[in-house]
Amino acid sequence: MIYDEVVNGRRSIRGFLDKPVPRALIEEIITLASRAPSSLNTQPWNFTVVTGAPLDRIREENTRRTLAGVPESREFRTGEQYGGAHRERQIEIAKQLFGAMEIARDDKEKRQDWVLRGFRQFGAPVSIVVTYDRVLLGSDIAPFDCGAVVNALVNAAWSRGLGCVINSQGIMQSPVVREHAGIPDDQVIQTCVAMGWPDDSFPANAVVSRRKPVNEAARFVGFD
Repeated sequence: MIYDEVVNGRRSIRGFLDKPVPRALIEEIITLASRAPSSLNTQPWNFTVVTGAPLDRIREENTRRTLAGVPESREFRTGEQYGGAHRERQIEIAKQLFGAMEIARDDKEKRQDWVLRGFRQFGAPVSIVVTYDRVLLGSDIAPFDCGAVVNALVNAAWSRGLGCVINSQGIMQSPVVREHAGIPDDQVIQTCVAMGWPDDSFPANAVVSRRKPVNEAARFVGFD
């Protein structure tokens, strides 16, 4: 694919085939993603690639703790709840997804199951936990660089026929992820990426989120 095809074609994938992803292909994708820019070439990111039984244990424990009402324990600041235009965009994509999945507004059981899909890594065969070195904790630069490498990761995966969804629900119970993925204490858990072969029959995979146009996103200063 050319770059435009990757960027314009990529979608967040929330339904995956029950088909393993070869380790060599994941290594190829990470190698490509690692060309992402980073501040002063510091490359603070680390990747823990989880599959099989350890990932199943993370799914099970995430779900159990969530249903038991255990408070979330993500290791990054989330700030206040979204409002204004940010909240409107959040609601817009939720409506698109619920519409595609035929989840009615008053169907509490289906809505809860949809939320829990995130804690179950959307059934993906692979979860890539993205961390950065704890020595950099307190600086906004390291998380910014992790954002750059995650963007490169999902695009590189798409160019190889794999789908991804960036999944902060998957690390909301950070102690669970740290234990079963063996994340060392000298790393901060930033996010995780669910990865696998897209299931084209899964309705939500066809959803394309709207992006605000250039005239809303950009200001041009000094141009004629």
